[in-house]
Amino acid sequence: MRLDFLFFGELPFKTKYRLEKGCKVVYNSNENNLTVRTRQWRYNMSYRTERDSMGEMLVESDKLWGAQTQRSLENFKIGVGYESMPDEIIQAFSYVKEAAALANAELVPSRMNEKKLSAIRGACEKIRTGELKSHFPLVVWQTGSGTQTNMNVNEVIAGYSREFSGVTLHPNDDVNMSQSSNDTFPTAMRVSALMAIREGLLPELSLMTEELSKLENRYMDTVKCGRTHLQDATPISFGQEVSGWRASLERDMGMLDRACEGLKYLALGGTAVGTGLNTPRGFDTLVAEKLSELTGYGFVTDPNKFHALTSLSELVIAHGAMKALAADMMKMANDVRWLASGPRNGLGEIFIPENEPGSSIMPGKVNPTQCESVTMVAVQVMANDTAVGLCASQGNFQLNVFLPVCIYNFLQSARLLSDSLRSFRLNCVSGIRANEKRMAENLNRSLMTVTALNAHVGYENAAKIAKLAYSENITLREAALKLQLMTADDFDRVFHPERMI
Repeated sequence: MRLDFLFFGELPFKTKYRLEKGCKVVYNSNENNLTVRTRQWRYNMSYRTERDSMGEMLVESDKLWGAQTQRSLENFKIGVGYESMPDEIIQAFSYVKEAAALANAELVPSRMNEKKLSAIRGACEKIRTGELKSHFPLVVWQTGSGTQTNMNVNEVIAGYSREFSGVTLHPNDDVNMSQSSNDTFPTAMRVSALMAIREGLLPELSLMTEELSKLENRYMDTVKCGRTHLQDATPISFGQEVSGWRASLERDMGMLDRACEGLKYLALGGTAVGTGLNTPRGFDTLVAEKLSELTGYGFVTDPNKFHALTSLSELVIAHGAMKALAADMMKMANDVRWLASGPRNGLGEIFIPENEPGSSIMPGKVNPTQCESVTMVAVQVMANDTAVGLCASQGNFQLNVFLPVCIYNFLQSARLLSDSLRSFRLNCVSGIRANEKRMAENLNRSLMTVTALNAHVGYENAAKIAKLAYSENITLREAALKLQLMTADDFDRVFHPERMI
């Protein structure tokens, strides 16, 4: 059958074209072919008919997904092209599906035979290599349980098996065997979160602490003026100052490491509401073992699936550690740009790499752009922490329905922090040099070195010395002699700022 008709608007399936008013659409059901003609172009699209429990859907022939993915594409055109489900979640799902297939093959071999198992494993491997990335188009802003992304994965695995392995798999009966979206999505969340921290964030954090250790050791004996409340304070070495940054990040590493332990408890095996309906006995324990073997991480089944399906507390804790890291990075970046401020009318105690021009109107101006990038990332992570916390507080009864937005923000934070640490280390921290001349000048002008005199003339007299030196713009030594509180020999004997660190 062939049918010509006029059409205006979007086709009933995803294309990159929006039709002009009065364009001609030629539909040939015998050849499964649709041709669109306008004055400017002719677009020829082949498609196939997919079916689910709600009926038929048209899907472009070169796409591996099925009817449920297509429905989601058409029903949730929100943030398209900008806020797709994170790649990390899809990668995690490939491990979950493979682990489930392996467990099913052991426990119910009559339903999950070697042929089906091999086909599922082959498709999961292709997902992990990124070769099937274009077949996962769904956005974050979908069902709050992530059901449509779970089905997108199921359908793509079945579609790949059909096209390339010659094995017929049913998305629900085979690929989703012994599973529900309600336990697979929370499981994929924890797998992706753990891997993002272990494989992305912690290695970058370790490299940054190593870089800071080098800077710390290089300048451990370089004495400078300390500062509290943005006012002069007693002396400190630049190496000691850097050690504070380094120690903060090391503490953050410890918190992140401990938080990862909570992410190892999985909802998988709880199915729809936590009871484990439609799973063979021992599935939850075995699938956690299989997932551990595939990923190299020691996942275990959560002893209480009712908690695992509804609570995101472990993700809140892990993101809280990332928020702590963001706060420390904000502090360090602010310290760096204050210390590098100038070049002539600021503190100017350190030099940082000059990476690009800083102004479109002021020639020669160079700005601390890497510091600014770090602080913007920190603000975003802090905002994400609010979203993650709010997500964890929501949902009703046996399910949390804010899962996609929770993991979207979590993974964005991990990714931003990893990238920011790398960029800041390579483009700024590794090139920091102390301006030792300026440090010495500022140290010698500081009035707070008078603290060294407390034990010899008392706090009150030391304060008189400092105030006189400030009001008359003279040195502490000159003020002490003028007030006749110390002799020149006594002052020279006890006043050694370099020993105050």
